[in-house]
Amino acid sequence: MAGLGREGTNFDVSLLQDINGMARSAPSWFDRAMQSTGEHGIMLALVLLVLWCWWSARRLSGEREAVTALAALVWAPLAAGAAALVNIPIRDFVERPRPFLDHQGIEVLLPGETGFSFVSGDATVAMALAVGLFMAHRRSGLAAIGLALVAGFCQVYLGVHYPTDVVGGFALGTAVTLLFAPLALALLTRPLTALARSGRAGWLVRSRRAAARRRQQEREQDLERHETGLAA
Repeated sequence: MAGLGREGTNFDVSLLQDINGMARSAPSWFDRAMQSTGEHGIMLALVLLVLWCWWSARRLSGEREAVTALAALVWAPLAAGAAALVNIPIRDFVERPRPFLDHQGIEVLLPGETGFSFVSGDATVAMALAVGLFMAHRRSGLAAIGLALVAGFCQVYLGVHYPTDVVGGFALGTAVTLLFAPLALALLTRPLTALARSGRAGWLVRSRRAAARRRQQEREQDLERHETGLAA
């Protein structure tokens, strides 16, 4: 499998050359923007999105809903780390060189990239985070998936990955996140529930205002049931 993508005539290489070729005619500021986006920007945006969803999930009135959402949010970065680890033996087995090593004319806008090319680690981590976030919050998850797709496009535009490297990364990140999600969520639910009920650290799972609002609703429901029982 070491010869994967070396022919230079297949669709993978052709698409790489078409996307990376845009860099030749693009203004320098656009190339710098793509470099910043592909190297740090997307990951930073995904982390901020996870933090925003955590802050929002804390305000859910029900403890069960908050714990379920927080379990998925905790699993998202754990899944990204697990997918990155799974990628290590895959890269060593496939041994696919970076595209700029086997094809002339590739505009390399992200110098210093070493190691094998398949699968893309950035695409793997980005999609694992995005799918985990989708499990916690659908709208934010869709936005995160969009960001992951942009991250993959950047890797090809910058000349450091083939398109199939990126597609493989998307598939790996998605598979690891979904495959181990049931076990991970089951293991995370109990400690997060205990954390939500603790006095000092409960705010990490539920905001005090949400907890107070829930207690007020429960008191009103108990009072309503009591009054209904008296009326009967």
